[in-house]
Amino acid sequence: MLKQRQSISCGILLWCCFCLISCSDSLPTLRPLASNAVILAFGDSLTFGTGANSQTESYPAVLQQLTGRTVINAGIPGEISQQGLLRLPMILDQTKPDLVVLCHGGNDLIRQLGNDQLKNNLEKMIRLIQKSGAEVLLIAVPRFSITLAVPDLYTELATAYKIPIELTILPELERASAMKSDTIHPNAMGYKLLAERINRLIFTAGGV
Repeated sequence: MLKQRQSISCGILLWCCFCLISCSDSLPTLRPLASNAVILAFGDSLTFGTGANSQTESYPAVLQQLTGRTVINAGIPGEISQQGLLRLPMILDQTKPDLVVLCHGGNDLIRQLGNDQLKNNLEKMIRLIQKSGAEVLLIAVPRFSITLAVPDLYTELATAYKIPIELTILPELERASAMKSDTIHPNAMGYKLLAERINRLIFTAGGV
């Protein structure tokens, strides 16, 4: 009976180890960022910092302090994904980033331009970024509705291209009135929390 219990315990232990190894292997990773690495924050008003001082309180500004790396704010308020796709090649060529934090799609969702179009544009952005030699970290944007559900397309893209994704922070901020400057945009506290969550994801993925 004792041997049988030991055998079962060993079996459970081996299975747990297998699961941990399997899970760790499946987690997308980032190359370690050099001390002089450039991070490009690419997106719309949520990247620009609408609702706070964009120079000092936007998430890219705070992320630069947290990572100790140069973070370039390339957010354009009101931009839809099609416009972002057209703008991205020039920005990549000008900044030559090591990592791009891609947070786009909010205006597509607000204007109900369609999931297929948004997914197609984001996919092309991801391909352009990876082709440039930079890595991608994806921030999922929720539908600005009662449920604040994140469209499946974000997870599908992260899985297909094996890139780290932050799925929960924007829905959390949208539900917290104390973290918002208006019905959509975070305030300084909200952007700080967003930057901290992105920094944590970079660290977890091995980027820092």
